[in-house]
Amino acid sequence: MHSMTATREIQFREALREAMSEEMRRDERIFLIGEEVAQYNGAYKVSQGMLDEFGPKRIIDSPISENGFAGMGIAAAMYGLRPIVEFMSWSFSLVAADQILNNAPKMLYMSGGQWGCPIVFRGNDGAGGQLGSTHSWCVEGLYSNVPGVKIVIPSNPYDAKGLLKTAIRDDDPVFFLESERMLGDKGHVPEEEYTIPFGQAELRRGSWDQPADCTLVSFGRPVNFCLDAADELLKEGITCHVLDMRTIRPLDMESVVRSLKQTGRLVVVDQCWPFASVASEVITQTCERAFDYLDHQPLRVNSDDVPTPYAKALEAAYLPNKGKIIGAVKKTMGLL
Repeated sequence: MHSMTATREIQFREALREAMSEEMRRDERIFLIGEEVAQYNGAYKVSQGMLDEFGPKRIIDSPISENGFAGMGIAAAMYGLRPIVEFMSWSFSLVAADQILNNAPKMLYMSGGQWGCPIVFRGNDGAGGQLGSTHSWCVEGLYSNVPGVKIVIPSNPYDAKGLLKTAIRDDDPVFFLESERMLGDKGHVPEEEYTIPFGQAELRRGSWDQPADCTLVSFGRPVNFCLDAADELLKEGITCHVLDMRTIRPLDMESVVRSLKQTGRLVVVDQCWPFASVASEVITQTCERAFDYLDHQPLRVNSDDVPTPYAKALEAAYLPNKGKIIGAVKKTMGLL
């Protein structure tokens, strides 16, 4: 866990802004490009004030052409710059699929190491509050199938800043997935410099040396649902480990197995659709690596296997939530 000394409480969006601004001051090769990132200060005000500091050559408003500006970013990365490409929504990244899935991740391999592609694609992922089916994609389940990319999904402002700085310094393509519903969340963030390594999960609830009744594994916004569920279950005497994966490419399965050895039960909470999801992969690898430690079949809590509803009540029922997580934990314990 991070030290709480010399920290202040800032919003998730401010943590993202600080990470980008600090890295741009450190390295003049870094620039930000995307729709409304400059004159409008970002659709969600993540880049507020950055145009004033860095100017229009480094904070660049693009046309509404994800395929176009994603390709521009990839070309710039190949020629030695370090772009940050903002998608207003990761749903819109589907328009740029050929660029981000077929070009960026394969460049190093196909060129025999001659051309790298140090680029960060970032933006809002998942249901953002009545945005409808086409603007509510959780792309991690789809994109994590592609070798050559790194996928980062922070759950709090501290991780958002530390992981984004690591992403910007990385020499491979990084998909950095945020949530519109979390941008106003506040958390303690150190004033001093720090980064967070990829592939290192964080135990948010419980202790590595203390047994518990169940392991809850998640990433991004649903981590907070898991924490709420763990608090509620504790009132009934049921204890949980809550493991925040932070990144799903790379995936820290060693920490999952380590926790499972203390609990014997596993519930994976994932806002993607259930079929061929990140949760599916976590459970598959768990069974391959640690089957003998399971006291009950592992369970998943995903969004329902339907297009995202628009109606507020239906959308809430469609997504993972505290009640669904509590039910899954109790099922692994034979209480339901």
